[in-house]
Amino acid sequence: MRQSKLFYKSLKKDPKDAKSSSHALLVRAGFVDQLGAGVFTFLPLGLMVLKNIENIIREEMIKIGGQEVLMPALIPKKNLEKTGRWKSFDVLYKLKDYALGATHEEVVSPLAKKIILSYKDLPLYLFQIQTKFRNELRAKSGLLRTREFLMKDLYSFHADEKDLDKYYEKVAKSYNSIFKRCGIPAIKTLASGGSFSKFSHEFQTITDAGEDIIYVCRKCGIAINKEIKKPKCPECGGSKFEEKKAVEVGNIFKLNDNYSLPFDLKFKEKPVLMGCYGIGLSRLMAAAVEVNHDDKGIIWPKEIAPFDIHLICLGDKKKCDKLYNDLLSKGKKVLYDDRDNSAGEKFAEADLIGIPARIVVSAKTLKNNSFEVKNRDSNKTCLIKFSHISRII
Repeated sequence: MRQSKLFYKSLKKDPKDAKSSSHALLVRAGFVDQLGAGVFTFLPLGLMVLKNIENIIREEMIKIGGQEVLMPALIPKKNLEKTGRWKSFDVLYKLKDYALGATHEEVVSPLAKKIILSYKDLPLYLFQIQTKFRNELRAKSGLLRTREFLMKDLYSFHADEKDLDKYYEKVAKSYNSIFKRCGIPAIKTLASGGSFSKFSHEFQTITDAGEDIIYVCRKCGIAINKEIKKPKCPECGGSKFEEKKAVEVGNIFKLNDNYSLPFDLKFKEKPVLMGCYGIGLSRLMAAAVEVNHDDKGIIWPKEIAPFDIHLICLGDKKKCDKLYNDLLSKGKKVLYDDRDNSAGEKFAEADLIGIPARIVVSAKTLKNNSFEVKNRDSNKTCLIKFSHISRII
């Protein structure tokens, strides 16, 4: 992509209402544009990152047997009345006979009932990646808390508790893989199970921008949400904890029969047991920035970066064009800064945007028939001969 054609505009100063690093940097670097409180447009750079996160999640869900569906955003009032959530779910955006989907248990349960006719149809795992709507009263911190957001929700259906428990742990391991690939350190955290079970689990990323308080056990490393903190760790019995601010990047619940019974989802008169597993993609993107940035800008983890290489031309345009095309022919994703801006402006923007590798072609490097390579997370640079381009591809 030629940067001269890219639909974006960078800002030199933080937006006035930015309360978190991710909010400020994503707006300043031209990844997102804020339309209103908790409502954002994803610009080309931001959408590339979001799609990379989506693809990682999709791959990991398929690995654990998930089948992808796409359910409607409009949920009938009658479905929500069956579970009591038309009245009790206070963040619903309500229309006359529908609500905008905040979560999809009331859609997936009657859907599964049409397929699950006996124990032979179990277990079943369905997931979607779809826009959710929640009327958050405290929409703030950029993408960390929004009113419209992209979410992956997985729903599992089981014949018995043992099978549910087994799959629940399988999803937890899959989540660890997702967060690792996205460059986010996430801590498995015990949380309230509400009316569903004794505990649920959240995956929390430590950051000062987080709204949650967690207590990390110094003995086993698991964390406990402030809302259920006990004197001793339920996992190992340890009693020493470290208090941290964190943001929730995923959660998993054992729903048991709470959403199967209202829709008569049974086999042999036994209720089907369910689990649900959520990840907010846009929040994950913001969390990645919260833990991967410096005073110059974003430092994108490689697997979710919008491009592999930021090519900056400060010299012979023909040489730059050839290098750009060579990199593209080798399958590299390249943002090519072909603009006539000053070197200082180009370097500052490159640091702000945060693509993992930067290549510079200038009069100085051309004297050695070379180009300069620098990783965004390092201050070291090296010269590579054009004839040795294979070293980076």
